[in-house]
Amino acid sequence: MARKPNTVNWERVNQWVAREGVQANWQVYGAPAIMAVNKTAFSDAEPMPRWAEPEKLILSVAINGAFFRKDENPNQPISSDEIIRSAQECIDAGAQIIHIHARDERGYNVLDTGLFKETLTHLRRQNNHIALDACLVAVNDEEEKMMSEMMSLGVMEGVPVNATSIVLGDNRFVKSPAAMIEKTRRALAQGLTPQIAVYSDADIDNARRYLIDSGLIQGPLNWLVLPGLPGCSPTYSPETMIDGFMRLVRLIRHIDPESVIVACTGGRSSSYLATLAILMGVHVRVGMEDTVWKWPHRDDKIQSNVEVFRQVSGIASALGRDLMGADEYRKLMTLAS
Repeated sequence: MARKPNTVNWERVNQWVAREGVQANWQVYGAPAIMAVNKTAFSDAEPMPRWAEPEKLILSVAINGAFFRKDENPNQPISSDEIIRSAQECIDAGAQIIHIHARDERGYNVLDTGLFKETLTHLRRQNNHIALDACLVAVNDEEEKMMSEMMSLGVMEGVPVNATSIVLGDNRFVKSPAAMIEKTRRALAQGLTPQIAVYSDADIDNARRYLIDSGLIQGPLNWLVLPGLPGCSPTYSPETMIDGFMRLVRLIRHIDPESVIVACTGGRSSSYLATLAILMGVHVRVGMEDTVWKWPHRDDKIQSNVEVFRQVSGIASALGRDLMGADEYRKLMTLAS
């Protein structure tokens, strides 16, 4: 950039310096206080009002998910033993809320009652205090039957209901209006909290039309917001991440003012999105379900779920938000259903 020419009127400047020097005009009206913190000298108005930021943070750990394979991240938990071991590491580090998927012997996501029982019942038996939920997306008749079986086991607090029709990665992922409505009904019938999962702003309107304004469920509701992955609300840069996420949160709060929103931190933006969510008073889900990267501007791969849990819980602590316990989470989930 070319340097601008100096056009200061030095004659005028020097006239005023000769008259007044370079002294600041300083008059104390509120003595003895200089910067009062509780009330101004002229009224009881708070000079710096306290924010209405929730002190407690839901910090859920999504252990393995449906997307990433070991050729994309060699550290990805796939087998039941790996899933249990990774979840237990997080629990031992203080995690109170665990979300899991089941994978078959080839490493693909599967809704299999036996595999889910193997992981969920083991974790419940070893850690009776924690909160558990699982992704129950059925893609065929057999899995739909197992979905209903899973809902009746009594080992989970909530189940996601995907209100979406998108191209997710290189895959078509469509939930029809009837499927959204019926899965929500089945979850409610089993005493489970339906967690409304949205991937873009259009999904929020799907939830409004088919689940909320239909009268099937009413707020406050539990929302899972999943930006950052291919086909979801994009997070190309800090600016697009902030703009996109704030729009999603505003839309949800417009139709559900007392909503409980959990940011599922996906893709390259995951650690930055987690920080933004904490700043905004939103809750957070971290883990190897939704990303393989530690940071958006580098290619370092996540080594373990407990590493990410410790990182984000440290950020939360630095920003003054304590982690919510499992019992508090259950109470909040019950209210938001």
